[in-house]
Amino acid sequence: MSENGYTRRNFLKTLGISSTALTIPGCAPGLGRFTKSSSGPKPNFVIIFTDDQGYADVGCFGAKGFATPNLDRMAAEGTKFTDFYSAAPVCSPARAALLTGCYPRRVSIPRVLFPRDNIGLNPNEITVAELLKKRGYATACIGKWHLGHLPQFLPTSQGFDYYFGLPYSNDMSPLPLIEGNQSIEQNPDQNTLTQRYTEKAVDFITKNKDRPLFLYLPHTMPHVPLGVSENFKGKSALGLYGDVIMEIDWSVGQILQTLKELDLDEQTLVIFTSDNGPWLSKGKHGGTAHPLRDGKFSTYEGGMRMPCIMRWPGKIPAKAVCSEIATTMDFLPTLTKLAGTKLPDDRIIDGKDISNLMTKPSAKTPHKAFFYYFENQLEAVRSGKWKLILEHKRRKTKTPLALYNLEKDIAEQNDLSMLHPDIVRRLSKMADEMREDIGDSGKNLTGKNVRPPGVA
Repeated sequence: MSENGYTRRNFLKTLGISSTALTIPGCAPGLGRFTKSSSGPKPNFVIIFTDDQGYADVGCFGAKGFATPNLDRMAAEGTKFTDFYSAAPVCSPARAALLTGCYPRRVSIPRVLFPRDNIGLNPNEITVAELLKKRGYATACIGKWHLGHLPQFLPTSQGFDYYFGLPYSNDMSPLPLIEGNQSIEQNPDQNTLTQRYTEKAVDFITKNKDRPLFLYLPHTMPHVPLGVSENFKGKSALGLYGDVIMEIDWSVGQILQTLKELDLDEQTLVIFTSDNGPWLSKGKHGGTAHPLRDGKFSTYEGGMRMPCIMRWPGKIPAKAVCSEIATTMDFLPTLTKLAGTKLPDDRIIDGKDISNLMTKPSAKTPHKAFFYYFENQLEAVRSGKWKLILEHKRRKTKTPLALYNLEKDIAEQNDLSMLHPDIVRRLSKMADEMREDIGDSGKNLTGKNVRPPGVA
């Protein structure tokens, strides 16, 4: 039972739906059983990916004005990652990175896509969904896609058996709600989106409980315009934004409860994180990244360091904290390994297998460095505790070189570049190598290992 007194059955009842009546095309039960291996059944994977939710917009990361009991329970029963990164401070690139395991620049999705665009994630890219599908997984994307709205770019062309959601951000127009690859509504009531996504997610898990499954649940919220159901309206002390987060937390609770009811709890890795930092200019309708600097659109920590929680009873230790560098790009190689399959060997994958970080929080990151891109421009690099802000320019604003010790200065306030020229040189060399690899528009470099986008 969640904090708001909802069970899964009660939730479906409020929607006027029988718990046995739900169906999803392409997801009928009985399509297969777990394939046995030396380690037993293949694990299930659930990735819950919110939109514009800041570092401090979860209770166990310091949220104020609203409660997130289900996410806090995930952390109590799993591991909290404090130094976890999205690969971009904006929507589309962040999603491309999660699904392909690559820096957005490498797969040529470096910026936000709009309804007017005729490009998308190249169908020749190999997504985590495609790799898992080949291993017998049922796959679903439920929520915001934002990697191309034309049919050849939709989730059903990128390894997902089923799709239900918005093709891009909820402030764009026209705004269709898509199921499969067909528009089923125009301008859906955004107050009901979180509930409807949850309904579909619960049904997908239920219908595929006897086979391995991969659920990618990229929520539309809390991207503006904010929408929340009557069940959560006015529930928080922080206004509408807090209400929205509380409903997302409730949704997490419904997923966890469903896994428990179906006896899938110990077979399922659940990951929660966000695509980029809070949209600070939206004021009360935006979140917070405290104590990090800045938010969405920025390559300071507040734009790209995300709250992240991973839970897998019996596999991931409870009440653990990992402070090593990890990223959304790591999901593809990590889930691929856990599912017992191999990475493609015909392309560069930037993500790393972080299964050791998940099971042993004292383990060390496999990343020698992490690179902060905004669109096509390389703006910073982190290695260990050190982050070098590279001298760069956006429009008319120049940002000077600066060096921060993130262990002691998480807010990036004390420039130590003059005190540590050797570290500046070392990180600058790493930046130059990355520029040669995938380019840097600030230096007029295209890079030698960049793959093309899909073009309609």
